[in-house]
Amino acid sequence: MKFRALFCAVTLGLAGHLLVPGVASAGAPAAPQKIGAAYPKGAYASLNVLPDWGGVWVLSRPKPLAPGETRERPVLKGEYAKRYEAWQQEVRDNNGVVRKETSNCMPPGMPNMLATAQYPIEFLFTPGRVTTHHEAWMQWRSIYTDGRPHPEDLEPGIFGHSTGRWEGGTLVVDTIGIKTVTELGAGIKHSPKLHIVERIHLDPKDGNTLMLEVTMDDAEALQQPYHVTHTFKRERDWSLMEFICAENDRNPVNESGQSSFH
Repeated sequence: MKFRALFCAVTLGLAGHLLVPGVASAGAPAAPQKIGAAYPKGAYASLNVLPDWGGVWVLSRPKPLAPGETRERPVLKGEYAKRYEAWQQEVRDNNGVVRKETSNCMPPGMPNMLATAQYPIEFLFTPGRVTTHHEAWMQWRSIYTDGRPHPEDLEPGIFGHSTGRWEGGTLVVDTIGIKTVTELGAGIKHSPKLHIVERIHLDPKDGNTLMLEVTMDDAEALQQPYHVTHTFKRERDWSLMEFICAENDRNPVNESGQSSFH
């Protein structure tokens, strides 16, 4: 991935000597048909066997806890636990005002993009890929289902790199390479080793309910894997709205790159 620019330059320079997939030059045999996200032509019929996730999905509020019941929370260790304690103390000292390390318009990325309050999401199925479209910050995430592995020279990003496979009607997604600028929750940092596995499927009892079961593992930051389940309800006739954060990005940023308030 880090050599993409160099690769493109070499490809352009050798364009006269390369074959377009499926098209042969004079006297040369036709190139074999390739499949996957980069070669979708002719493969759309296979999408009909996938479950119906059409429409827009809205996050449901968590059910009230029963007496004595608690929700699972990430259990930090080592330096990450100390950093979170320091962050909590700073928030208390500043009367609840949270200092940000990123710009005001920075999208949350993984894993918080999976469940952003009032902002719905939709799923787009194409051959070799599932794309999640998020109204919040107009985020797009690619989940490659064409059998490719994670790149060996993976360049981290706020979405990470996601591969997926279908187990019946369940999409199992494996994500690594997530930048440490993202958080597991407010003030809860993770290491570069964060590994997220999602199992996404319709509720067997209600075809208009989508279940997103998430497991987060981080050998450096977490004492044990952390689990959370999000539930979404379907709205067939909704469309996602435009979200342009930069139209109201007015919080100043100081010399240390931290945003503040007017």
